Amino acid sequence: MRVRMLIGFAAVVAGLAACRESPAVSNGAVGTRQLLWQELQPVQLERCDLQRFGEPHDGGYLLCANLLDGIAAGYSYGISGYDGWGCDVAVKRNVPVHQYDCFDTRVPACPGRTIFHNECIGVSAETIEGRRYDALDQQLAANGDAGARVVVKMDVEGAEWNAFLSAPAETLERIDQLAVEFHGTNEQRFLLAVQRLKQFFHVANLHMNNHSCTDGDTPFGAWAYEVLFVNKRLTAGGAPRTQPYHALDRPNAAELPDCQTTQPGGRPSNRFSPDSSAKRPRRARWPSTSGSCAGSTTAAITR
Repeated sequence: MRVRMLIGFAAVVAGLAACRESPAVSNGAVGTRQLLWQELQPVQLERCDLQRFGEPHDGGYLLCANLLDGIAAGYSYGISGYDGWGCDVAVKRNVPVHQYDCFDTRVPACPGRTIFHNECIGVSAETIEGRRYDALDQQLAANGDAGARVVVKMDVEGAEWNAFLSAPAETLERIDQLAVEFHGTNEQRFLLAVQRLKQFFHVANLHMNNHSCTDGDTPFGAWAYEVLFVNKRLTAGGAPRTQPYHALDRPNAAELPDCQTTQPGGRPSNRFSPDSSAKRPRRARWPSTSGSCAGSTTAAITR
């Protein structure tokens, strides 16, 4: 049997154990959130020209444009029928971009070289409720990118945590930049996943998703948030950025109040409460048999 990094599996097991305890009743939830917040503070990078790739609002992510020269391919997880990020990477870098989604199988129209896969990210190859899943390293290998340097975007409604905990170190090392939307703040496995990623990456940017603004996850302004990770082999990192939010960040929903106009602690008060019906509905992309706290691949995620 192929060795898929025992440490990664141990982390998954630890994460699943933490998953059994509801964040609402966990005495350690506040402390976990604070530690996670500290881990996600962006640092100043020696070489990074931040530019926006993708949509002007939801679907757009910042990348260090000057650090994309060595990539052989892009990987875009969580498509929902559109993928401005993947289209931009394909056109501007003239590389193929592999798009993955097993819930919304509409193929985005892109002028560049994009390849759509009716498949989701998981921790192993399996089919659940008629949907195919596979691990990150196996999907790269299937496309001939096992030894290639790649750029990755991931917005998969909670599946990201276990995917990163189980990914082999050599796979993470080959990712030049990783733009990911995380979902949740309270669980110990979230902290473990970010700490693992930071073995390979600098945190270059942090952006609150204003579809999910809340007062209930302090110091986070939202329970969904986008993070840019830049591989440490590309550039040196320094002190924390004096302003954690970047001028190129945009509200995901242009019509809704933002929740990062100032640093946390001074945010505007006209934000949504955790039970707000105005939030966008989200569908979990995580198989319930593989350790999701959501309990169902079709359950709407509200926290």
